[in-house]
Amino acid sequence: MNNQTAVTESIHSLWQKLTNELADVFDMHGICATAAAEIAAFAHCTTVLGIKDPYNSFYNVWICQPDGQTKQTRWESQAASFSTVLRAGKPLWQEKFQLSPGELINSELWQLARSGILFAPLPLDSRRYTLTPPGIVGLLDPPAECALDIERIGDLSAYLTVFLDRALLRHRSQQQSVEFDIVSYISYSITSTLDLEDIFKQVADAVRRTLNAESISIGLTDANSGEIVFVDSLMGPLFQSMPPIRLQPGQGIAGWVAIHAEPLIVNNAYDDQRFFSKVDQTSGFQTHSILCVPLRVEQRVIGVLEAINKQNGQFNDNDLGLLQAISGPLAVAIENARLHSDVLAEKRRIETLFASMSEGMMTVSDQGWITAANDSLLTLLRTDEAAVFGRRAVEVIDILQGNFAEFIDEVVRQDGQDYPQLAGDLHQADGGYVPVLISGTPIRNPEGESNEAIFVFSDLRQIREVERMRDDFFNNIIHELRTPLATILMYARLLREGKAQDDQAKADRFLGVIERESDRLQRMVRQMLQLAKLEAREIQRSSEPVNVKDILDQLLPTMADRATEKGLTFSQRVPAKLPHTIGNEETLYMIFKNLIENAIKFTLSGTVWIEAWVEDDRLCVEIRDEGIGIPQQALPNMFKRFYRTQTAVERGIAGTGLGLYMVKEGVEKHQGSIELQSVEGEGTTFTVHLPVVVE
Repeated sequence: MNNQTAVTESIHSLWQKLTNELADVFDMHGICATAAAEIAAFAHCTTVLGIKDPYNSFYNVWICQPDGQTKQTRWESQAASFSTVLRAGKPLWQEKFQLSPGELINSELWQLARSGILFAPLPLDSRRYTLTPPGIVGLLDPPAECALDIERIGDLSAYLTVFLDRALLRHRSQQQSVEFDIVSYISYSITSTLDLEDIFKQVADAVRRTLNAESISIGLTDANSGEIVFVDSLMGPLFQSMPPIRLQPGQGIAGWVAIHAEPLIVNNAYDDQRFFSKVDQTSGFQTHSILCVPLRVEQRVIGVLEAINKQNGQFNDNDLGLLQAISGPLAVAIENARLHSDVLAEKRRIETLFASMSEGMMTVSDQGWITAANDSLLTLLRTDEAAVFGRRAVEVIDILQGNFAEFIDEVVRQDGQDYPQLAGDLHQADGGYVPVLISGTPIRNPEGESNEAIFVFSDLRQIREVERMRDDFFNNIIHELRTPLATILMYARLLREGKAQDDQAKADRFLGVIERESDRLQRMVRQMLQLAKLEAREIQRSSEPVNVKDILDQLLPTMADRATEKGLTFSQRVPAKLPHTIGNEETLYMIFKNLIENAIKFTLSGTVWIEAWVEDDRLCVEIRDEGIGIPQQALPNMFKRFYRTQTAVERGIAGTGLGLYMVKEGVEKHQGSIELQSVEGEGTTFTVHLPVVVE
């Protein structure tokens, strides 16, 4: 056996030892310590292995002697003296006597070596994607007969990088799992309330703990001025005596993020020209670092979310990803709370208008003479001005089931805050009757004396029709929401009464039911909002060409994951190229998402197929499943609003009955058609046909 063969076999033995030792090690520190010990024993010289910390401020270093003694320490970046080999990006041999005295004195590494060091950078090739942070593996004063030469130490670096990447990937996966739980908790918490103050507090406390930040702030965009207005309750005690913080559009880091709709990490605030230091100067608060992300709803930026002053190290991309994951549900929760507030305000405004204004109006003097009447009242009476003006009110207004003369006296005399009303059938000049509600209030002069009264006549025919439509709408909503609300209430009461106090598994099961039913309610509300947009014609068929292939490419991976998690087989056959169709991308996405979600939801086991093809001048997309199927008698009703099959109800499969109605509406808005075929117990097939763009 020649010398080269012996060296090769010796290297292979090192490779084998490292493989055996590191096969079950998934901790970066454990890999470094084990590798340093094996290399030192093999090379018969001191081995140094250093890896930069996640915050880029120092190196974790393992120093191992040939006899197995290992020391773990930390070296500051400048004192580590790794920069030469890291800049070179390849293995190097460096002799000690070639260094300057300054380099020797200030270096932790070169104080250990007597004559020279054989280096290799970690990772070996910085151009390749790797998770391993910068570092080195080095042999101090290697013996002449050492089998690790400048080429083989490079191979060793590449070999160790594989194990380090694997460990870091495992760590990242575990970290992402924890972060996913945090994001899920925050998302659930903030979507369970429509109170903005509750939303702000829940997010601020959870994010501050998770990111280890000193402060969390939320700034919302003023719809009129475009200014960023920060939430007072989150600013802390230093800001309590200050007026609300408002940043002009584009001002400060928050303003920049809001204008550009891009996140930003600033780990030295005062070195960034965008930083607005006046707030610090006024409050006495000291800002060091800022992580800021936009709060976006669809394509609109409604504000910003900021984490301020990382307590340990600096903000990094992982912190950014976590904050961005939280910003999505937070923005939706804020928007929902605002919409809820707007709806309530609009409801109060409409109720006020109905109560105090109406179609007919007239003024009456304190002597009972009509002094003015508008055209609406004349229309209501089916008469003209000559028949009204200059006459007493009791001669013109004839109310069945009521005494209008006594009502006038009551209105003129009343001096409280309650306004009298009179309801009855108003006699019209042509002999007909119309139901009305009359409201009256006195008009007082500066001395407080009543010398005139104003009467408002509300035509109750329209109001009664509105009430009927409102009752129909709320009856449908109540029917769909009653079951999940009752379930949530029941399990919440069980928890409150301590039924699962000593049984964590039962408590988790109760909370799981509450969470699942809450998600069901949220889906219902989201569907109804989509339905409102669809029927209000906010979602229109656009005249722009839409690439259905892009929509499917965006949608199918998520649906495949969902099907796989349920234990289903997900099969798709979509050509690489499909012709465009004319339409609205958001509506088409909703159509295919609803159909595929239904296929997954109603398939207990088996396969879900997605297939697309072109037939004549139509683009066809088929969604087929092996689910529970649809009874034959239910097929004609499947696209009706709020309709659900008895089979789905009996099996306890949640739904609102709106999905297929919205799908059909959306398809027809695109001048397309949808076909339904199903056999109960065997599966269902939906085929969407859309017109293609003729090129």
